[in-house]
Amino acid sequence: MKRATIYDVAKAAGVSHQTVTRYLNGFEGIRPATRERVRKALAELDYRPNSAARFLRSQQTNRIGLLAHRMDLSGPGRLIAGATSAARERGYVLDIASMDGGDAASVDEALDLVLEHQIAGVFGTAQTHVVREAIEARALSVPIALDGQESGPGSVNIGLPGHLAAAHLAELGHRRVGFLSGPAVWIASAARRDGFLAEAAAAGLDVRWMGEGDWSAESGWAAAQECPVGEQGITAIAVSNDSMAVGLIAGLHERGIDVPGHVSVVGMDDSPESRFLVPALTTVRLDFEGEGAHRMARLIARIEDRTGSDVPEYDAPRLIVRQSTRAIAD
Repeated sequence: MKRATIYDVAKAAGVSHQTVTRYLNGFEGIRPATRERVRKALAELDYRPNSAARFLRSQQTNRIGLLAHRMDLSGPGRLIAGATSAARERGYVLDIASMDGGDAASVDEALDLVLEHQIAGVFGTAQTHVVREAIEARALSVPIALDGQESGPGSVNIGLPGHLAAAHLAELGHRRVGFLSGPAVWIASAARRDGFLAEAAAAGLDVRWMGEGDWSAESGWAAAQECPVGEQGITAIAVSNDSMAVGLIAGLHERGIDVPGHVSVVGMDDSPESRFLVPALTTVRLDFEGEGAHRMARLIARIEDRTGSDVPEYDAPRLIVRQSTRAIAD
């Protein structure tokens, strides 16, 4: 089947091919009604621009360097998926280099790898101060997007999951609570912990135990061996991600501690497996795919020196109540 051209799109939309070209180039001075007709025609004809030719004419590159840390984890993996889709839709390709976000030398090596080729920008997926400091030290001349760095329209408070978890436990009547955080080097981990502590203090909760894991289920299992659950211990635990919550519940079960009978557990992320656990995990849903698309679209708008009118927003974190938490009469 022959691919649609801009002339086909122009005919379907009832406009000139110059108008279609201006729309594709991000020109802002097109009337809303005309813009909508062009958008519909592009979608109906499944028009796909020849991005290689477009970038060749403009003497620009359509490659973006993506620095990836812990792609094995649900959150970073889903964020990269969203970023990749947004880049592809806009005619860009990604050069992905894996790295250890806690090791400056590893970040430098990843940067060296993507900078071997001409790139239009850098997208970083590791929420660590190590990554930010390593990139800032290079004084790159291309636009840069890092997780949690931007606070413009559509961005979400990364500490909100912690607030939501604490508020949920308080609403259920819990007063003696604990919190299992992720690695201290991760900015998101600290933000979720601080959000939880702030909401706990406002609600009058007694945070009797704090632990730190490495995002893995194994670290959650290890934490379960030391958290004080009992007659005077905690009655609920919030966990910084679902993987650690899974391990925590397994470890508590081995100790003969029932969830949610003896202790309630709330996770964060809403990983695909969380609703199929026994008990199904109460968690805070995060729109990682949407966030990745949002940050990539904002980066490309800066690369192309546009206002970013096509940057999609993403969903704010929200609580998903399942069977791992219950009300308590203290």
